Amino acid sequence: MEKWIKNYLNEEGKLKAFPSKRKLKIAAMFYIASSIDDNVKYSEKEMNELINKKCCFNDAALLRREMYDYRFINRSLDGRTYWKEGIQPDPEQYDL
Repeated sequence: MEKWIKNYLNEEGKLKAFPSKRKLKIAAMFYIASSIDDNVKYSEKEMNELINKKCCFNDAALLRREMYDYRFINRSLDGRTYWKEGIQPDPEQYDL
């Protein structure tokens, strides 16, 4: 996925901005999701910290919502606990 978003990464490998084009947004979400451990439950704060480690524009709430909408992550009904979906979206579905 890095090849798709290389223009959005800084020297440290962090996203400088969230792409506006859908295909690049999805590639960015794949990039972030790769750093989330499988079978681990995270608090909202911990999920935000994981997301912010991959980004330097500090809008974890936006990315968390997008990743939830595209089924990269899931959450409890009360929104307190997050985890990586066991079955991730298929990159080929988005021509990546």
